[in-house]
Amino acid sequence: MLGVLTLLSLSSLVALVPPPNVPPVLCRHCCDHLEPAEGSGEQSPTAGFNNVPEVRTYINMTILKGDKGERGDRGTPGKAGQEGPPGSRGAMGSKGSKGQAGLPGDPCKVQYSAFSVGRRKSLHSLESYQALVFDTVFVNLDDHFNMFDGKFLCQVPGIYFFNVNIHTWNFKETYLHIMHNDTEQAIVYAQPSDRSIMQSQSLMLELKLKDEVWIRLYKRERENAIYSDDVDVYITFNGYLIKGSLEGN
Repeated sequence: MLGVLTLLSLSSLVALVPPPNVPPVLCRHCCDHLEPAEGSGEQSPTAGFNNVPEVRTYINMTILKGDKGERGDRGTPGKAGQEGPPGSRGAMGSKGSKGQAGLPGDPCKVQYSAFSVGRRKSLHSLESYQALVFDTVFVNLDDHFNMFDGKFLCQVPGIYFFNVNIHTWNFKETYLHIMHNDTEQAIVYAQPSDRSIMQSQSLMLELKLKDEVWIRLYKRERENAIYSDDVDVYITFNGYLIKGSLEGN
């Protein structure tokens, strides 16, 4: 019996001794909120509560949304972007209505120049060149062909057509040139023969203002002649403007 009582007493003592690693629990009283007197060396009763979490207030702004404000000023435009690639060609539009007629233009200035002349006399060569002079006029617009020296003087620049026809003389050579100013352009030639024939030559020339076109009989190195008479016209020279140019207008 005595041993049992002794064991119970030891058990009570062991239960009252706290474990060595457990911090002591402070006893709270109604006056523990008071700070200890300065210099007393006692610990403040709130010293163990320094690690209490901080409480911050959070306000949900979505539930406090106000009225819509006024529209702000327009900002400055940004820089232009890079030019994009060209788009595909669109469909052709419908045909538009006919427009009004324009004002009448100035009347076209039509230019003419033409001549046709003949010779009724035969001609023999001399020691020098000689121009073939004509004595019969068929056409001579505005007297562009000079009957005295046998030359056509260009008054309307442009492209011209020229033609010459001659009759050869029996047993004599025929040798002439169509001349542009002082330059030979085309030849009219026939060898001596016991029969006379008609010979012809044609060409086109581009003439400037004051240019001359004429027929030149070659000088005498061999017997050279052309034939005609007072009854018929065997020798003719013709020319006319095909297309005028702007020069001199």
